Amino acid sequence: MKKLLPLLAFAILVPAGISLIAPVQAAASIPAPKADIPAAAGLQTAVLAGGCFWGMEGVYEHVKGVRNVVSGYAGGGARDASYDKVSTETTGHAEAVKIVYDPKQISYGQLLRIYFSAAHDPTQVNRQGPDQGPSYRSAIFPQNDAQRKVAQAYIAQLGAARAFPRPIATRIESGGFYPAEAYHQGYMRRNPRAPYILINDVPRVAALKQLFPAVYR
Repeated sequence: MKKLLPLLAFAILVPAGISLIAPVQAAASIPAPKADIPAAAGLQTAVLAGGCFWGMEGVYEHVKGVRNVVSGYAGGGARDASYDKVSTETTGHAEAVKIVYDPKQISYGQLLRIYFSAAHDPTQVNRQGPDQGPSYRSAIFPQNDAQRKVAQAYIAQLGAARAFPRPIATRIESGGFYPAEAYHQGYMRRNPRAPYILINDVPRVAALKQLFPAVYR
């Protein structure tokens, strides 16, 4: 479903009981991952999907240790991806972000804790707030075996702790990453007063600042 919707449509598209982001009250109790990847020299890459990439990109741009964030499409069977194609919900791709980070400043496990706490609601299935369809699913795309093990262990840890009132819908997948069109890059930063951004994405950044002040920038 296209995300460029009239402001009045949000009340219709968001059913009762569906939050736009993970509630801060619940997220505040989410524990840090017991398993993590030791810091190493050199930059690393994480790929995460959690609804519209505008908000995901906006959140991680405010995390200390993150050097670059690119909006794009991950997974899927096609060898290329574009917004028009992915929006048809026939390519299997998810809107995602590629995060380049310094593991000596922020760990992969910390990025995942932000992902589950502030960046999106991991209990929503094939949607995030007003955006519906598999391309808006919650999914982690590990870039190596170490990331896969940490992600699997953390999902199991959060499930056992009953950190959320509903089951975690996040999937662990594989597949390439394709950068989105130029007009999607830095969209939140360039359009801070857009109604969609104010309703859906500003609260995510606010949650990041409230929950993780030590890594907020």
